[in-house]
Amino acid sequence: MAVTEEKIFENLKTVIDPEIGINIVDLGLIYNLDFDDKKIDVTMTLTTPGCPMHSSITSWVKEALLSLDENMEVNVNLVWQPPWSPEDMSDEAKRQLGRM
Repeated sequence: MAVTEEKIFENLKTVIDPEIGINIVDLGLIYNLDFDDKKIDVTMTLTTPGCPMHSSITSWVKEALLSLDENMEVNVNLVWQPPWSPEDMSDEAKRQLGRM
């Protein structure tokens, strides 16, 4: 089974921010994605730099992507620039939070 961008994002949507209750894709936490048939690199942020769940969330991201192919190398790069903003959320996430 070939790993595709669609499958990667589908799996990333299974990772839910526990404080907000919305998946990390719709929250706009994924900044960049690079992949080939052996490796996936995800650059992401969190809603706040002091998030106490940062280790758990990055582990969940790695687990979600390894479920596509356990032989893949998965790197999760957590960055703080640019800072996350509620404007980064998808329309669906904004609706769920009553912002639309």
